[in-house]
Amino acid sequence: MENMLQDKVAIITGSGRGIGQAAALKFASEGAKVVVSDIDSEPANQTVEKIKKVGGEAVAYVGDATADDFAEGIVQAAADAFGGIHIIVNNAGYTWDGVIHKMSDKMWDAMMDIHIKAPFKIIRAAAPFFRDAAKLEIEESGRAVARKIINISSMSGTSGNAGQSNYAAAKSAVSGFTKSMAKEWGRFNVQCNVIAYGWIDTRLTKNKEETEDLERDGDKVPVGIPKAQRQAMTMMIPLGRPGTPEEAAGPILFLASPLSDYVSGQVILVSGGLSM
Repeated sequence: MENMLQDKVAIITGSGRGIGQAAALKFASEGAKVVVSDIDSEPANQTVEKIKKVGGEAVAYVGDATADDFAEGIVQAAADAFGGIHIIVNNAGYTWDGVIHKMSDKMWDAMMDIHIKAPFKIIRAAAPFFRDAAKLEIEESGRAVARKIINISSMSGTSGNAGQSNYAAAKSAVSGFTKSMAKEWGRFNVQCNVIAYGWIDTRLTKNKEETEDLERDGDKVPVGIPKAQRQAMTMMIPLGRPGTPEEAAGPILFLASPLSDYVSGQVILVSGGLSM
C-alpha cells in the first residue's frame, strides 16, 4: 500500500527527536499532514523542515504538554492548519528515577502529569474531531471514518522496574486508560492502542556517562543508562541490541494506518524479544 495516510491529519507529541521524529517522518512519507510538537522550538522546527524537504506538510506546535493550555492549543493548531484531526500519538515523556523511600511528591507528580494526564487532556480536547465528527459521518453515510489513538508506554508499565515506581505507575495507567477509550469510542470507529517499548536507543537511553541532564522547572533530571547496565541489558535482549527510533516508529505507523482498522484495545510490546 502506498500513501496509507493520505490526507490524514496527525498530532504527534514529543516529535522533535527520537521515536516521535521518526514517526513524524514516516507519517509524512505516507501522505499525512503532521502537527509536530516539542517542548523546545529548535528540534520541532527541524523536524518540520525535514518533512517539507521531502514534499510533506507539517506545522510546529511548541509547548510543554503538561501546561494547562497545551491540549486545547495543539488541537486548535491542527484544526486551523489542516481542518481536522484523524490520528493522535501521545509520545512526549521522560523518566525521573528514584527509589521509593527517597522519591519526592514532585518526582511522582511529574510522571503522572506527562505520561497520563497530558494524553487524557489532549484526547478530551480532540473529542469534537473524533466522537462528534464520527456521529455526523454515521448519520450521513452509515459509517464513520477510521480514526486512531496511539499511546506510548513502556515495559516498565507492563512489568515494573526498580527505581521507576513513578514512571511504571504512570505507564501502567496508560494501558487501562487506553482500553477504556477503546470501549467508549469503538462505536465511533476509533481504534485506541498502546505500544510498550523496551530499550530504544534515544537520548534518554544513551550512555549515562556521556549524557547531559534534563532541566524541568529548575530541577536537574538525570537521564541515560550506565555503561555496565547497558551491556547487561544487551545480553538479555534476544536480538542482541537496542532498537532504533526508526524501528520503533514502524509499529506506530501500522497502528495509524488502515492495516490496523480491526485492532483496538491492545498493548503491543516492542522489545526485540526481551518480553514474550
